[in-house]
Amino acid sequence: SAIHGRGLFCKRNIEAGEMVIEYSGIVVRSVLTDKREKFYDSKGIGCYMFRIDDAEVVDATMHGSAARFINHSCEPNCYSRVIQVEGHKHIVIFALRRILRGEELTYDYKFPIEEPAAKLPCNCGAKRCRRFLN
Repeated sequence: SAIHGRGLFCKRNIEAGEMVIEYSGIVVRSVLTDKREKFYDSKGIGCYMFRIDDAEVVDATMHGSAARFINHSCEPNCYSRVIQVEGHKHIVIFALRRILRGEELTYDYKFPIEEPAAKLPCNCGAKRCRRFLN
């Protein structure tokens, strides 16, 4: 990906509103995410986590779907939603607009705003890029 490392690209045209992929992995309590992130960092493993709500996070680092490779964009072509199916919460990625075959899939990570020293640079290249993920 031109945005960051690996990316996920469309193999076929996808229509606006269509479900693209589920962000799956191991559901862990939020209080465990810092510990897991430090462990992954110590092993040189890239960390892929997505917050479901205040209590739970999907950790896709070791056991997740290809959705973990979707990069952030300030002008994304997808969006995420937490949906409930038979009492279980799932993170699903939907097409925001028509996406053409070969196009990279992106969504806005919507990271919370951080202090200037903790800012993560954005490489999305969008015309209206906010320059930072957080």
